[in-house]
Amino acid sequence: MPRKRKIHTTAFKAQVALAAIKNDQTVNQLAGHFGIHATLVHSWKKQLVQGAEQVFSSGVKAASNEAEAHEAELYEQIGRLKMELEWLKKKVTGFG
Repeated sequence: MPRKRKIHTTAFKAQVALAAIKNDQTVNQLAGHFGIHATLVHSWKKQLVQGAEQVFSSGVKAASNEAEAHEAELYEQIGRLKMELEWLKKKVTGFG
């Protein structure tokens, strides 16, 4: 009977990665303490180090993503209004 894979939370992964960065214990000690494989400790530490820059720039990205979404919504509304205007112009010339 196959074992089910454990799904670790992001908080748990962050805790393990931070412990690995501190270098207080070896990777094997950390793996034993948290009950995971040493490979996971290495990969989560690597992900934390590579993604650390995004932690500090995420506020800027979130604001720019909101601005882009708002801008796209406004352009969509402009397009709809132009279509309605053209439709109304055609209808008005039919009455004249």
